[in-house]
Amino acid sequence: MAVRTAEAEWKGNLSRGSGQMKLGSGAFEGSFSFPSRFEDGPGTNPEELIGAAHAGCFSMALSHMLSEAGHIPDLVHTKAKVHIDKVDEGFKITTIELQTEAKVPGINEETFREKAEAAKKGCPVSQALAGTDIKLEAKLLS
Repeated sequence: MAVRTAEAEWKGNLSRGSGQMKLGSGAFEGSFSFPSRFEDGPGTNPEELIGAAHAGCFSMALSHMLSEAGHIPDLVHTKAKVHIDKVDEGFKITTIELQTEAKVPGINEETFREKAEAAKKGCPVSQALAGTDIKLEAKLLS
């Protein structure tokens, strides 16, 4: 199977240092800092990238599960909210909220929710983040 890469470099101390992250594919490269991670400063942060990965993985998994059940979706859109909180002496990603909307012809609400829950549990990123509380809000669009 495929092996994906990413890299990061940090210079300086935690509060005043800065870094660069880039994906092995070259599709993204960006700066990060203490303010971009723990405040509202410019740049990205690890949690934002985890959110993008989780939203993408979940959307693909849900699309696959719906399609396998005979309901090919027109659209699956997912937003991930990644919460990082101070816990004891450090920080921890405590919760990820997945908010998904999907337009799926010919499916009922119960089947849609069942597939959404299965995708939440089954997508590889959810499995990698199993120590985090993952919440799901799923909305079927008409």
